[in-house]
Amino acid sequence: ACSEFSQRSCEECLKNVSCLWCYTNNTCIDYPVRSILPPSSLCSLSNARWGVCWINFEALIIAIAVVAGLVLVFITVCCCYCCYCRRSSRSRPDEEEERLARKREERRLQSLQRKHERKLKHDEIRKKYGLLQDSDNPYSRFENE
Repeated sequence: ACSEFSQRSCEECLKNVSCLWCYTNNTCIDYPVRSILPPSSLCSLSNARWGVCWINFEALIIAIAVVAGLVLVFITVCCCYCCYCRRSSRSRPDEEEERLARKREERRLQSLQRKHERKLKHDEIRKKYGLLQDSDNPYSRFENE
């Protein structure tokens, strides 16, 4: 029982995990398991020790709350950052694809324009040498002069 360690030392009392040391009257008492925090009628938080003697229960609670808060903030920041990265990475390929599609279309139009210019030149050369058939009479005979 924890009461056997009363009036001894904090270290001896806290070797048993279920014990709580109170510095106001140097007593070792059973930790009140039903309530998360020991009631102030039992021992004030600033004078209560649990687990280790060098830190009081109040500071232990504050330290645990700060660490838990930092962990939650870190997780929230990571989630927001990941969501932002996913959203921006999704939009970037769309913009990139649009840019590539525009360039592809420009190249296709330039190619068609060059093809049309080549056809006009070839038709002009054929016409000059009499190789171009008239559209009126496509079956006319080629005559040598």
